[in-house]
Amino acid sequence: MSVVKKILEKDHCPIHYWITPNHEGPWLIFLHGAGADHRMFSDQVNELDSMYGILIWDARGHGLSRPMGVDFSIKLLVEDLLAIMRIEGIEKATFIGQSMGGNTAQEMVFYYPDKVENLVLIDCACNTWSLSVVEKLAIMMAPFIVKLYPWKAMITQSARASAVKLEVQEYLRDSFSTVGEKDFKKIFLETAACLHEEKDYRIKKPVLLVCGEHDDTGNIKKTAPQWAKQEPNCEFHWIKNAGHCSNQDNPTAFNTLLIQFLRKNV
Repeated sequence: MSVVKKILEKDHCPIHYWITPNHEGPWLIFLHGAGADHRMFSDQVNELDSMYGILIWDARGHGLSRPMGVDFSIKLLVEDLLAIMRIEGIEKATFIGQSMGGNTAQEMVFYYPDKVENLVLIDCACNTWSLSVVEKLAIMMAPFIVKLYPWKAMITQSARASAVKLEVQEYLRDSFSTVGEKDFKKIFLETAACLHEEKDYRIKKPVLLVCGEHDDTGNIKKTAPQWAKQEPNCEFHWIKNAGHCSNQDNPTAFNTLLIQFLRKNV
């Protein structure tokens, strides 16, 4: 699928994004995970037909969208997306987010539901989940642990924990290195900071939630099936032979589910 590159200068950051030219909808907006970039979704974009408008980006602080600018937060990413959507005349879209991208998509539907048609959430935590005492303590301790974590060990272990395929691990090490130690650690902490407990909240949009069967990052594999059961409009699937980056580890299985979901809901 043909896309063109554009740049939005915002808050001292050159935000790079790629978009289908001269398209009027329906729109799909792909949001990569922490430390990754737009290349994360190459296997998806190449499989989609021309009936969909595509928008992919390097979120601020990632890939080509550097330097990070004045700050980083999931709230700021939502504001960046809204600005791009206004520029491109996109009224609403299906948001497809992996990990941090899924957290960003959840904040978009929480605060701006009129901008969202559907959600596809890939290996991400629930923003509004009720955390246990142990989980809350882990988040509180995270800044101290991250500060002391040796950088080379951090990116190597993060890549291994996030993917089954060696080539995906190699891609992640490369993209993490591009972000750099200071910004990578800030992004990691700010992503965790976006969680906010909302006891009775439910997503009032169709949701496709997937999780790699070997996703051993955090508590995602444990909570994903429980989360799906409490969402009235959610379908859940395990992705076999895949870790945290399940759309990259097993693109064939993921793409089949994605296309089926889009045909039914878009």
